[in-house]
Amino acid sequence: MAEKELGGCHENSGLTDKNKILEANEALKSEQDEVSQSRNSQYQQDLKSVLLTSVLNLEKLDVDLYRGTHHWVPRTQRLFGGQIVGQALVAAAKSVSDSLYAHSLHCYFVRAGDPKVPVLYQVDRTRDGRSFTVRSVKAIQHGQPILICQASFQTLQPSPLQHQFPMPVVPPPEDLLTVEELIHHYLSKPDLAEEAKKGLKKLLANEVPIEIKPVNPAHFYRLGPEQPRRLFWGRARGHIGEGNMKLHCCVAAYVSDFALLGTVLLPYPEYRAKFAASLDHSMWFHSTFRSDEWMLYECESPWAGSSRGLVQGRMWRRDGMLAASCSQEGVLRVKPVTEPSKL
Repeated sequence: MAEKELGGCHENSGLTDKNKILEANEALKSEQDEVSQSRNSQYQQDLKSVLLTSVLNLEKLDVDLYRGTHHWVPRTQRLFGGQIVGQALVAAAKSVSDSLYAHSLHCYFVRAGDPKVPVLYQVDRTRDGRSFTVRSVKAIQHGQPILICQASFQTLQPSPLQHQFPMPVVPPPEDLLTVEELIHHYLSKPDLAEEAKKGLKKLLANEVPIEIKPVNPAHFYRLGPEQPRRLFWGRARGHIGEGNMKLHCCVAAYVSDFALLGTVLLPYPEYRAKFAASLDHSMWFHSTFRSDEWMLYECESPWAGSSRGLVQGRMWRRDGMLAASCSQEGVLRVKPVTEPSKL
């Protein structure tokens, strides 16, 4: 009887020990989950898009007067047009209520931007209506405007009239390489010309705050004559989060100018641009979206002539919804290519 009781005592002790181990494991797992969530939150904070922390983070100087700084300067050593458009929209959005959302903007680039000095943004409250509100913004450097922008905001209004073009059928971004991965691939080619290597390494050195995955790399890098149409997946680098639509529209305005004007050159691999600059830029926002998630950017040029080119773009959400449209005209002066691409 004593042995049986002793055995029972050992059995209960074993169960108690097991329960303690299970409780300890559960407590450890819970602690690890909390640490993991904390790390993930910190990870997202650390990876917060530079477009939020730097490029689109304007300093308020006075009522309706802001100052913007630069992050990425193209090889032309002129300010990136998308940056000025995006910052102008940020300035305009700061002067309207939270119930209003940007639905369109129209900009003229009137002077080249100087990357050595900040840009001032002066907002004029042109009109406050019941449904629509308009703001005019001047981007100023050295006392002169470099961009004139008008942005219109609207209260959300449901309507039975809804239609759109179908989204192009393309491979998903997970099946495609980024621009950086493509460059590394080209650099690994043993027969790559030294001049081409230098050019590709310069591209890698650029800290562009946009992640790009070309649908057809041959189109993207002009490896042969093509129709004036290109498609690529794009998103802002880093984490932005759901945020508000005003912010995502500002980021999309920044992204919209990337690689747009170059579409004009796709049918002409025998020429390269010796001078290219945007003249004007318009954009329309159609539905909600997140600019830090992959969107398909469809660019096509319906016309070129008189040293100018017209390009139209459409941004598609992954679910097929048309998020935004844009249109841009630019000046393009070209010169013959002395030798074919070595890519």
